[in-house]
Amino acid sequence: MNKRKEIHSAYTDKEAAIEAIIRNFDHEGDTFGNQDRNSLKEFRLKDEKIIVKSFRTPNVVNQIAYKFFRKSKAERSYIYANRLVDLEIGTPTPMAYFEFVTPLLFKKSYYLSAYQDCDLTFRELTTNLNYPQHEAILRAFTRFTFELHEKSIHFLDHSPGNTLIKIDKDSFNFYLVDLNRMNFGTLDFETRIKNFARLTIHKAMVEIMSDEYAKCIGKPYEKVFNLMWYETQMFQAKYHRKRRLKKRFKFWKT
Repeated sequence: MNKRKEIHSAYTDKEAAIEAIIRNFDHEGDTFGNQDRNSLKEFRLKDEKIIVKSFRTPNVVNQIAYKFFRKSKAERSYIYANRLVDLEIGTPTPMAYFEFVTPLLFKKSYYLSAYQDCDLTFRELTTNLNYPQHEAILRAFTRFTFELHEKSIHFLDHSPGNTLIKIDKDSFNFYLVDLNRMNFGTLDFETRIKNFARLTIHKAMVEIMSDEYAKCIGKPYEKVFNLMWYETQMFQAKYHRKRRLKKRFKFWKT
């Protein structure tokens, strides 16, 4: 099996150690975070803690697509992370990506980044509406999202688990993770507001985010809220419809 890789220039002096981590990924490291779709592990790279994401082997159609026509999720994660760093948007420091391929098919891929310490993710704001400084964090997060949009970043996986939050007294720093789906270009008003649709089911949170975003973009609150709440409801309806269909399909398979 052939190997393709890119290691950031800041880490080329640790190339041998990085290679060893990838080689021993299945047998070493500590599992970290959600393991449902891909495998995430924590390793030590000399004096530094790092996170390695192993993407599951795609289906045969995508094995052909990633081999010949599309960039892999690992490569896109690496490219987009470096672009975010250049744009001064928070994300765990990108280190490297690896891909393993046969002459005709794409197989495994890995994305490596530095470990990013955080106090919570956006998800905690959705599960605990009494979290300390809840509204202040939510408004700061909304300003952060506005900054993404102003810098022409459309984070397609803008969902509760994909923003890490670090609190420093009354200031908040945000770091995007799970980066393989992004677009870059000017965002119109509708696209900007739809970008909030996956974040929460709580109307009170949508009201706060709408109020803050309206201030940032200079639009009437009612216009922002009505669209944001509509898009939130549409996403939830689509999500639950998809889940019902999956349950029916699984029942049919049994």
